[in-house]
Amino acid sequence: MKIRADFSQRVVVRPGEADWTPSPQPGVDRLMLDRIGEEIARATSLVRFSPGSFFPFHEHGGGEEVFVVDGVFEDEYGRYPAGTYLRDPIGSSHAPFTQDGCTLFVKLWQFAPGDKERVVIDTASSAWEQTATPGVAVKPLHSFAGVSTLLIQLAPGLRLNRPLNPGGEEILVLEGAFADGEGEYSKGAWIRDPGGREAAIVSQAGCVLFVKAGHLPPDLGALQDFALAQPAR
Repeated sequence: MKIRADFSQRVVVRPGEADWTPSPQPGVDRLMLDRIGEEIARATSLVRFSPGSFFPFHEHGGGEEVFVVDGVFEDEYGRYPAGTYLRDPIGSSHAPFTQDGCTLFVKLWQFAPGDKERVVIDTASSAWEQTATPGVAVKPLHSFAGVSTLLIQLAPGLRLNRPLNPGGEEILVLEGAFADGEGEYSKGAWIRDPGGREAAIVSQAGCVLFVKAGHLPPDLGALQDFALAQPAR
């Protein structure tokens, strides 16, 4: 299976533009943003757990990165309310569940082999760090081998020109809205851009963005063969 698998192309998925589909586990649905592979896949998805649902015990063969968009996500190691950022490295395992339901932003099989640290950050209780650019604040989440993940807050009325990372950028709009020369993006919009250019950004009402940068793979041919190398589950 290949969904938006050409990482040299800029893609945008706005709320309502893609369908939620059932996963093999009852009560767990997915909105697939990009994917290469079947049930074992290099994938970026929104995952929705209905109240009382769970996912069976499993190992993270390629690592799992999660941001809890809403609700409360749980596993045998803890309880993770909305705003929690999680990294479970390659070889880790768990049996996740939820009592009241939750929505997650999930990235699978996108860890560097040497990135072995488990990370849990409650961003709702951490402070914003002001940057040198007025009206822009950040909450750093993770950085490894040239790939960075952070939350960015843009103040109402902000206008700025910024260079996009030459290694690509990915944005999920968590709150508010912003616009650039190619469109407008409200809460829930997802943008993947190959980067290497400058973008003019405007946020009239302000916004909070989940941003990952420097991670889009340069070897597209090898990546697109990912599914062929994975064993059937």
